[in-house]
Amino acid sequence: MSKPTEEELQHALKRAGFMRETGDDPHYLAKALLNCHYQHGYLLDVLHAAEKYLRSGLAEREHTVLLRAIEKAREIDDRSAQRERPSLGL
Repeated sequence: MSKPTEEELQHALKRAGFMRETGDDPHYLAKALLNCHYQHGYLLDVLHAAEKYLRSGLAEREHTVLLRAIEKAREIDDRSAQRERPSLGL
């Protein structure tokens, strides 16, 4: 399947937002698209951080940036799924 153009994506996101606002989303397609688009940005951050970490020769600073990007992506996923991770008791 081909990736939508930027114009197609913006049109779809705009329409999905309208569908959610008006409650016209019987099969939750708009909700799914909006959520996937939201999480996509955070996962791209993880990808870029991983690439930079590998190109840096596994530098400590880039490792920390990668770990933070992963943690942020997990946090966003947990928040959108309305779940909490168990406390480590620390």
